Amino acid sequence: MHLYNLTLSRPSAITCAIYGNFSAPKVHEIVVARGKVLELLRPDDAGKVQAIHSTEVFGIIRSLTPFRFPGAQQDYVICGSDSGRIVILQYSKDKNCFTRIHQETFGKSGCRRIVPGEYLAVDPKGRACMIAAVEKSKFVYVLNRDNDARLTISSPLEAHKGSNLCYALAGLDMGFDNPVFAAIELDYAEADTDPSGEAASEAQKHLTMYELDLGLNHVVRKYSEPIDNGANMLIPVPGAGDGPGGVIVCAENFLIYKNVDHAEVRAVIPRRSSLSGERGVLITAYTSFRQKQTIYIFVQSEYGDLYRVTLDYEQEVVKELRIKYFDTIPPAASICLMRKGFLFAASEFGDHSLYQFSSLGDDAADAGVESSSASLMETDEGYQPVFFDPRPLTNLEPLDRLDSLAPILDMKVANLADEEIPQIYATCGRGARSTLRVLRPGLAVTGKAAAGWGGGRGGGDRLSALPCARRQPRCQGCPPALPATSPPHPRHPPLPLPPLHPSLPAPEMAVSPLPGNPTAVWTIKRSAGDEYDAYIVVSFSNATLVLSIGETVEEVSDSGFNGNVPTVQCQLLADDSMLQVYPGGLRHIRPDRRINEWKAPGRKTISQATTNERQVAIALSGGEVVYFELNPQGMLVESEKREMGGDVACLCVAPVPEGRTRCPFMAVGMYDGTARLLSLAPDTTLKAVGATPESVLMLDSPQSGREGSDEGAGSGALFLQVGLVNGVLLRTEVDRVTGQLSDTRTRFLGTKPPKLFAAAVRGERSMLALSSRPWLGYSDQGKFNLVPMSYEALDYAAGFCSEQVPEGFVAVAKNSLRVIALERLGEFFNQQSLRLRYTPRKFVIHPDLKVLAIAEADHAAIPLAQREDLKQAAADAAAAAAMEADQQGGGEAAAQAAAAAAAAAAAAAELVGPEMGEESAAREEQWGAPKGEPGQWASCVRIVDPVSLQTTHCIEMADNEAALSVCLVNFDSHPEHGTLLAVGTAQGLKFYPREAQNGFVHLYRFLDGGKRIELVHKTPVEGVPGALAAFKGRLLVGVDSLLRLYDMGKKRMLRKCEYRRLPTRVATLHVAGSRIYVGDSQESVLFMKYKKADNQFYVFADDIVPRHTTATLHLDYDTLAGADRFGNVFVSRLPPEISAQVEEDPTGGKYAAETGLLGGAPNKLRATNTFHVGEAVMALQRAVLQPGGRELIVYGTINGAIGVLYPFTSREDSDFFQHLEMHMRQEHPPLLGRDHLAYRSYYFPVKDVVDGDLCEQYPQLSADKQRAVAEELDRTPGEVLKKLEDIRNKLV
Repeated sequence: MHLYNLTLSRPSAITCAIYGNFSAPKVHEIVVARGKVLELLRPDDAGKVQAIHSTEVFGIIRSLTPFRFPGAQQDYVICGSDSGRIVILQYSKDKNCFTRIHQETFGKSGCRRIVPGEYLAVDPKGRACMIAAVEKSKFVYVLNRDNDARLTISSPLEAHKGSNLCYALAGLDMGFDNPVFAAIELDYAEADTDPSGEAASEAQKHLTMYELDLGLNHVVRKYSEPIDNGANMLIPVPGAGDGPGGVIVCAENFLIYKNVDHAEVRAVIPRRSSLSGERGVLITAYTSFRQKQTIYIFVQSEYGDLYRVTLDYEQEVVKELRIKYFDTIPPAASICLMRKGFLFAASEFGDHSLYQFSSLGDDAADAGVESSSASLMETDEGYQPVFFDPRPLTNLEPLDRLDSLAPILDMKVANLADEEIPQIYATCGRGARSTLRVLRPGLAVTGKAAAGWGGGRGGGDRLSALPCARRQPRCQGCPPALPATSPPHPRHPPLPLPPLHPSLPAPEMAVSPLPGNPTAVWTIKRSAGDEYDAYIVVSFSNATLVLSIGETVEEVSDSGFNGNVPTVQCQLLADDSMLQVYPGGLRHIRPDRRINEWKAPGRKTISQATTNERQVAIALSGGEVVYFELNPQGMLVESEKREMGGDVACLCVAPVPEGRTRCPFMAVGMYDGTARLLSLAPDTTLKAVGATPESVLMLDSPQSGREGSDEGAGSGALFLQVGLVNGVLLRTEVDRVTGQLSDTRTRFLGTKPPKLFAAAVRGERSMLALSSRPWLGYSDQGKFNLVPMSYEALDYAAGFCSEQVPEGFVAVAKNSLRVIALERLGEFFNQQSLRLRYTPRKFVIHPDLKVLAIAEADHAAIPLAQREDLKQAAADAAAAAAMEADQQGGGEAAAQAAAAAAAAAAAAAELVGPEMGEESAAREEQWGAPKGEPGQWASCVRIVDPVSLQTTHCIEMADNEAALSVCLVNFDSHPEHGTLLAVGTAQGLKFYPREAQNGFVHLYRFLDGGKRIELVHKTPVEGVPGALAAFKGRLLVGVDSLLRLYDMGKKRMLRKCEYRRLPTRVATLHVAGSRIYVGDSQESVLFMKYKKADNQFYVFADDIVPRHTTATLHLDYDTLAGADRFGNVFVSRLPPEISAQVEEDPTGGKYAAETGLLGGAPNKLRATNTFHVGEAVMALQRAVLQPGGRELIVYGTINGAIGVLYPFTSREDSDFFQHLEMHMRQEHPPLLGRDHLAYRSYYFPVKDVVDGDLCEQYPQLSADKQRAVAEELDRTPGEVLKKLEDIRNKLV
C-alpha cells in the first residue's frame, strides 16, 4: 500500500512570534512559528490579521529573533531549528516568500541537548548574535555588511562550558561598546558526581554575562553571580543613553533588576487573591517597546495576567522598580507590542487575539494594583505579597481573533447534519478555554446589515437608520432568532439586521425581501476613481430596481436607468458614463445625464451581453454578435457584426489590460457545445467543450507578469473559465498573442450549471462560481485556489465594495437580496464552536440517536459544587431578582420578576456551569478557572446535539473522579437496556508516579431520544480505565496493564475474564470478530484473541519496535494504523500466511503465548507504511470527504493541524509522485536547511508514503526549474500542475 500525505489545515498553534518590519519599511508585521510552518502575518488598518505568506520548512522551528543593522529600515529573521544550522532569512516582497540569505552549519541535526538552536539572542545594534543549546554549547556569530551592503556572517566563536545548563538568553543594549549577552545558567558538575544528592539540592543558578571582544574577536565570561533559583526569563533593558541598561530577571514571585556594579533591585509580582499560598507566579512572556524617552515593558504571568513594568532611574542608576497590574488575557506563548498600538497575543491553547491599547494604565482613574521595590516588606515568612482581583478588560480592546484548533484531543468524522459533505467534529483546547469544533470544508462567510453597507459618515448612527435594525443576544450554539421586521415597503423594504454571533463562522447574512424574484444584480460606482460602489442594480423579469448605497440603502429614480424594462447588463464606462443593456437595446447615460439610445434591429432582442470599461458586445436572438467600442468623444460606436451560426449561450470580455485601449479577446459560449475565442482580428479559435456552456469568464493568472515563482508568472497567462450545463467548470489557458487554447482542466462543482461572475478579492480580479453551492476562485500566495463557500445556493451575484464591506458580494437568491463578506481567505475549514467546561478527554457519537457524549476532566481544578465564586454570583443574581420582584408591586411584570427570582434561586441552589451563560463564559475564558490543589480533579460527562450545537445534559462527577474514557456498548445479557454509555473514571489520579485511589466504570442509559442520560450503576475496577470497547455483547476494559472482560449485572458489572501480562498501560482498544487490537502506551500495538471455550485471552502477534501509542485505527482484519507521541504515523499488518495460520490453529492458540520470541509474541507485525508528521497525532479516522470520493485516513495533531493519508489507486500515480518528490528534494531543499528525507525519517525510515506537502511546492520553483523537473518526468509543467490539482480534488 502506497499513501499520499497532504496537510489540509496547517497547524494553528503558535510556538513563537516576533514583531518587525520584514517586507518593507514602516510596514508592521509579525512572523510566527507554527511548529514546522513559518508564517508572515500583517494586521490591516481595520485591525484584521491577514496571512501574507505561509511556508512549510520541513523541520522544527525552535527559536526566532529579528535583527537589523543600524540605519536599516527592514528586519531580517534569524532561525534556530533542528537542522544543526543557523539560518538568516529575508522576506522578498516581489517573490512573496522568504529567501535564505545565509546558512551556517554548526552541529548535528535533531533537537539534541548539546546542539545549539533552543535559544537565540541578538545584539540590539545588529552586530552579533548568540545561539545556545540547553546544555554546554554556545556560539557567537559576528554579523556585518560587505561593500555591496549584503549581509555577511563570521565563523562561529565558541563560548562553551561543560556540565552547564542554560535556562534563558538575552542580548544587552551596550550602545556601540562590545556586545554583551546574558544567560541564566546552572552548573551541575558537583551534583553529577555526588551520589548523596546534597549537591543537587544546593545547586545554584547564576546570571552570567558573555562579552564579545570585537577587537580580539573572541568571547569571554565577563561576569557571573548567583541569582534566585526560580529565575526563568531575562528581559533586556534599553541602555546607552536610552535607559539604564542591564537586565530584568524574572523569577518565581519576583522581578529583579541586575546590572554589573549595580545593587540588586527587587519587586514582588502582584498575585491573585484566589491563589493558594503554595502556588508561585512565573512570568512566561514579555514584550518591550521604546518610544523617544519612554520604555514600555509588559510581562504576562502563567495565569494570563498582564503587568506593566516601570523603571525609575537617573542616568544609569535604577532607583525603583514598579510592577502594575494591567489587564488579564488568556496565557500566551508570545506577546508582541506593535508601534500601531496593537498587542498580538499568541495563545498557548485556544484562539489567538489582536488587541488595541485604549490606555497605558497611566490614568488617575486606573486603580490598578501596583507593587514597588521601594515598598518591599520582608517578614518572617518571606516578602509581603501584593494581591489583586482580575477585572474585565480596561486598557485593552479586542480587535480580531485567529481561530486555533490546538490542541486537538479527539476527532471524529460523521455526517450528523445530513449534508452533502461529512462534518469533522474535534474537541480542542484546555481547561475553561476548551471547545467542541464542527469543521466543514469551505470558506467562512459573514453577513453585513443593510444599514452598515453604505459609505456615509457617522458609523454608529447607521444602525439606527432602519427601524427594524436591532441586535438580539443569543447564547452559544442556540438556533438563530428570527429578526423583527417592519411592514415592507411596496418597492423596497428595509433590510433587517440579524442577530450577530461572534463565535459562529457563518452567521446569518443580511437578507432583504424583494417584490418578486430578481433575475440578476450588479453594482456600479459613480466614477471610475471612486473607492466604493454607489448603486445596486437589481433586474426583474419586467422591471429594474436601482438602489443607492449611502447612509441607508434605498431606491432612487434619478439614476438615468430605465426602470420599466429588465436589464441584461450594466457597466460604468471609462469616461464615467453608465450603460444599461436591456432586451430592446442599449441605454448610454452620459456624465452630464444626456441619454443616447441604440435599438435592436427589427424584431430581434438582446439575449446576452458582456462589457468592460471600453468595450461592449451583445448577442442578438438568432446568433448575431454586435461589437461596440467607446471612442475618444465618449460615444459608443458599432465596430463589427458577426453571425455565429447558432444561438449564443454566454459571452465574456475581460477588463482592458493596463496600458492598452482594448481587450484583445472575447469568449463566446454556443448552444452547440463549443466555446469560441474571438479576436478583434479575423482569427478565431474553436474549442469543443463537450457540453453546452452556461457561463464564461476570463481571468488573469495570479499576479501575472510578475517575475518569480507564481503559476504562469512572467508569461502573463490568461485563463478562460467555462461553466457547463452538466455542473463542470472547465479551465483552459489562453495564449495572449495567438489566442491558442491549451492545458485544459476540469472540476465538478455541483448539480446546477455554474454561473461565473467577476469580483475583487484582495484587490485582484477573482471568480465567483454559483452552482448548487457557491465557489470562489482566487489567488492565494501566488497560487489559484478554487474553494467552496459555506453558504446556501445563490442565483446571481456581483462584487460589492463599501466602507463597511471593503470586499464582499451582493447576491440574489429567490426573492431576496443579500450581502455576504468573506471572513478569512486561506483557511481550508470554517468552524462552529461550543464552549466546554473542562479539558475534553474522549468523545463518542451515538450512530442512531445522533448525539455526542463527551468526557471532560481537569487536574488541579475546583469542581463546580465547590466553586465559591459561582455560588456568590448565583446568590447575588437571586437577590437582585427578588428585589426587582418586590419593587414591581403587582401585575404580570411582578409575576415575571418573581419567576426570574425563583429561577435565580434555583440556579443558586444547583449551580449551572459557567460555559452555559454568555457573560460568565466570556469571563471564564478571559480569566481562566480558579486553580485547585494537586491531585484534585473536576470532571463531567456532556451530551451535545450536533445539529443545534447545544448541550442537552451535563452530569458533574463527584468524589474527585476524572472521566478519561468512553464507549457505547450493548450487553447481550440485558438487551432491554439497549445501547448504554460506558464511562471510565479514575479517583484521585496523580502523576509522577502515576497512581490512583481507585477506578470506576459508570454505565448510563439514554433517555428522551438521547437528550439526557441516567446512571444505571458504577463498578470499581481498582485501577485507571484508560480504554473501553464493546466486544461480543460485553465490555472490554483496559485497566492500567490489565485487560478485563465484563458483563452486566443488576447492581454492578461482573468480571468474566482477565489478562495480566500486557507490557505497560492500555492506551487504545479496537475489536474485530474474535480479535482484539491493543495499543500500549509504550510498546506499540498487540494483536490478541479471545478463546471462548477456555475463557481466556492470549497475544498472538506484536510489533518489533517500541512505540508510545497515542491513537490507533482499525483498517481491516489484519491491518492497524497508529500514531505515537513523537509525531510518527505507521500502518502495521499481520502477514496473510500468519493470519491464516492463527485462524486455523488446531490448539486454538492454547500454546501460542508460551512459544513467544524474546519474551514477546510468537508472530511479528510488519510495518507497511511509516511517516514522520512532525507533531504528535492525537486522533485517526477513516472518512470520505466528498460525495463519490475514496476512503482515506484523516488525522488531527496536537498543534491543531488536520491532514489526510490517501491510498494511491494506481501504480502509475504512485510512481509519478515518488519521482516528483525525489526531484523536489534536490531542486527545492527545505528553507531552514533540514534534509527532507532525514526529517520524514526522524525516528524510523520513511516507507511507502509520498510527502504531498513537498510536491505542492512545485509551483514555487522558477520557470526553468519547473521545466527541468517536468522533462525528467516526461511531462510538461502544465501537466504536472494538473496532476497536483487533480489529486487534491480527489481528496476534498
